[in-house]
Amino acid sequence: MPLTSLVVLAGGLGSRFGGLKQLEPLGPGGEVLLDYAVFDAVRAGLGRVVFVIRPEMADQFPGWAESRFGDRISVRCAIQRMDEAPVDPPVGRVKPWGTAHAVMTAAALVDGACVMVNADDFYGRQGYEVLARALEQSADALPRWELAAWPLGETLSPSGTVNRALCDVDEGGWLRGLQEATGLARSSIPPAWLERPVSMNMWGFSPTIFDACSRALDRFFRSADLARDECLLPDVVRDAITAGEARVRVHGVRSTWCGVTHPADVPATRATLAALHATGDYPARLWR
Repeated sequence: MPLTSLVVLAGGLGSRFGGLKQLEPLGPGGEVLLDYAVFDAVRAGLGRVVFVIRPEMADQFPGWAESRFGDRISVRCAIQRMDEAPVDPPVGRVKPWGTAHAVMTAAALVDGACVMVNADDFYGRQGYEVLARALEQSADALPRWELAAWPLGETLSPSGTVNRALCDVDEGGWLRGLQEATGLARSSIPPAWLERPVSMNMWGFSPTIFDACSRALDRFFRSADLARDECLLPDVVRDAITAGEARVRVHGVRSTWCGVTHPADVPATRATLAALHATGDYPARLWR
């Protein structure tokens, strides 16, 4: 029986943060955000984790991940290489081809449904449980995908502006589209926007996502400006909805979200995680 996998997109450059934020100790016991992702995935019943990493992480990260998580869940690593594409990267390009390409990098290691998250976000237990349950129950003829969404006001940073994907949701709870909003700060957005649902890139996918990404990448490599453009997962989802190839159920989530976009976000994230341990949402020691 295929396992439901956790796919963690861990290859981001972390340019605004200024370092490898995926391995920054943030929990009260020195936990990194990946610890919480794997811990919550395990207790939601997921059976495998696939980390998508970049080549310069390949020497150390797989061994670190196996030693940290290998006795709790099956661990795999997929390396997102720019040269594994039908075109040569333009001179000077250092950014990967985008999150759709990262998803395709993981395809060979995922043999069933998957929950997909960013490595530099803390999502909390509820999102994993909601998506895992929805993936088990989905039996639609048309491919159905799942999205956990948070109110915009609960995802803003006190340390600087953020970019968010605003969800357009119909009355039945289905996603009509995503609108990228940039430079958002609490002081500059209308109060009514605070409850607008946003995607924090926490998805539940059937294996059909890989075919959709493959088609999108084929179009991208034929027509994009390869010096600067990226093929992004939200665009793949939007195009699939528009073409009638898939539909996406939006699940409102109220559990605590936090993340590290700017270096100044670190103290607040540490305080949030410490409070969740103190209230019993997480044990005093995450791994016993």
